[in-house]
Amino acid sequence: MQRQTPPFRADMVGSLLRTAPVKAARESHAAGTLDDAGLKAVEDAEIVKLIARQEAVGLKGVTDGEFRRAFWHFDFLERLDGVTSVTADSGMNFKGGVGIAKALRITGKVGWPGTHPMLEHFTFLRDHVGPGSTPKMTIPGPSMLHYRGGRKMMNPGIYDDMDGFYNDVGTAYRGAVDSFYAAGCRYLQLDDISFAYLCDPEQREMLRARGDDPEKQPDIYAGMVRTALAAKPADLAITMHLCRGNFRSTFIASGGYEPVAEVLFNAMPVDGYFMEWDSDRAGGFEPLRFLPKGKFVVLGLVTSKTGMLEKKDDIRRRIDEAARYVSLDQLCLSPQCGFASTEEGNILAEDEQWAKLAMIVEIAREVWG
Repeated sequence: MQRQTPPFRADMVGSLLRTAPVKAARESHAAGTLDDAGLKAVEDAEIVKLIARQEAVGLKGVTDGEFRRAFWHFDFLERLDGVTSVTADSGMNFKGGVGIAKALRITGKVGWPGTHPMLEHFTFLRDHVGPGSTPKMTIPGPSMLHYRGGRKMMNPGIYDDMDGFYNDVGTAYRGAVDSFYAAGCRYLQLDDISFAYLCDPEQREMLRARGDDPEKQPDIYAGMVRTALAAKPADLAITMHLCRGNFRSTFIASGGYEPVAEVLFNAMPVDGYFMEWDSDRAGGFEPLRFLPKGKFVVLGLVTSKTGMLEKKDDIRRRIDEAARYVSLDQLCLSPQCGFASTEEGNILAEDEQWAKLAMIVEIAREVWG
């Protein structure tokens, strides 16, 4: 019952805690005392070690830990045509009063530029994984260009109607998918967290107050994904990651998946879903009843927000609970989110991170053989 194609029984979302050499190099680069080539050399060396560590733990899907990024989403989105990053309220206001003063602004027609720094990031990963490993690339989902700021973050006169914007974003993402596939990517993940935010009453009210309809947004965002994946090759595995916010171990949203489950599972041609279920904030497993045959859910039962190691029996019990609503063969296991959605990372030690990943591999072998 182990899987040879993504998502894997033991999997992970993508980002990992930045190592001390990476942090030091990025600080020196920001201060102007280390040039681009020097920073890349440090990142290259640390990513090679990171790849080996993931493979030694037993993970089949291997990432570069997002070591070359400051943010999980800005670093990709701000390199699209028509998108500019600005100093402004991002809309990412985490519990405890933590905010991020960076946002995206639409300053022209959105498009795929034909090339992107993350294509090179992927090819480095591709060229350094070992036999039997699958290099996994993660990029933010298309809705992330709209959800945070909506129409107020668009320069006037660019889009007369939102349908044109949504179509352009989906088409830009189709270009991204094609480019990563041409580079050899066969495991691509869309981090499209807005679907989980749409389950939170406060977030839904925020959308309503700015003029968007929270009842319609799931279908609109699903349409963008359909446009992006309209020509998806059969041998390209696409997964989608959902979470409720992840910055220095804080969060933003709460609420079970019920409001979006049917659209989420049935309106987009993705192969699997990484879903957060590490706390009561995510609700129960009942929405899994909408999952169709042939698709998979990676249960995010192990938290990436704290270093306390879960009890294996507790995780196995929760897998059994999920299997009441969908076949065990359609389930996998992972952390609930990345360990470092931004370069600051969550509040836990590297050894604690690796202990969690090793435990996930052990449990997957016990449950699925």
